Amino acid sequence: MDFMFSADIRSYKTMRNDELREAFTTAPLFEGGKINLTYTDVDRAVIGGITPLAQAIELPTHKELAADYFCQRREVGVINIGGEGAVEVDGISYAMANRDSLYIAKESQKIIFSSNNSAEPAKFYLVSYPAHRVTKTVHVPKSKAKFIELGSQETSNERTIFQSIRPGIVDSCQLVMGITELKKGSVWNTKPPHTHFRRTEVYMYFDLPEEEKVFHLMGEPTEVRTLPIDSEVAIASPSWSIHSGVGTSNYTFIWAMGGENQEFDDMDHIEVKTLR
Repeated sequence: MDFMFSADIRSYKTMRNDELREAFTTAPLFEGGKINLTYTDVDRAVIGGITPLAQAIELPTHKELAADYFCQRREVGVINIGGEGAVEVDGISYAMANRDSLYIAKESQKIIFSSNNSAEPAKFYLVSYPAHRVTKTVHVPKSKAKFIELGSQETSNERTIFQSIRPGIVDSCQLVMGITELKKGSVWNTKPPHTHFRRTEVYMYFDLPEEEKVFHLMGEPTEVRTLPIDSEVAIASPSWSIHSGVGTSNYTFIWAMGGENQEFDDMDHIEVKTLR
């Protein structure tokens, strides 16, 4: 497991891009036959990518979690962005098609990831936060997520939001998670940008052609920094930071939030014209 130690609200202003990447972004998440986990001090989130091939991969624990097993005191959200696969939780197998979500409850002990076809492997994206109570594991197919249409072609931000792990669908402790898909011709996400001091957020961009980039905006509204981000890399946003971006083509991203409030609309919008 890698470790990512974030910068504070003062020091990020003078950091170079390579220093910002080290503090806020993961390495590429998906490698065939491997599990890559990153622990960040941004709300003690764990971010991961699991790509099983012929052999299934079990979710390990690490001594830094000071736990007998990974979910002893944690909840986990999983979204598959690859081929068909399955996640087995304490002997119960959940079929995971592309864009399906799985909420794994605290105290789930044995978690195993597998692909149906190693030539077209599943890619399981994982975000975990500490959990304070036991709920239940819930599988959410993409078709069962709440979807919202936002933006317009005129403002280059026409997009569909799929809320899969959220109140009313999943009874989680603090995790809220879902997918945003930008329509062709649209490149701006999360417009207008915002902050929410009551929770932090992690973005993971994907479905971006290899030759393209997303330029992720972060920092205070009066001290904005821009990081070019590759596909299948995650970036953590502290509660004080905006999180928005523009791509050189359309793309998709997974957002995951943890904190004191699970209301999706609980955000402090910032007018684009005021950014500095």
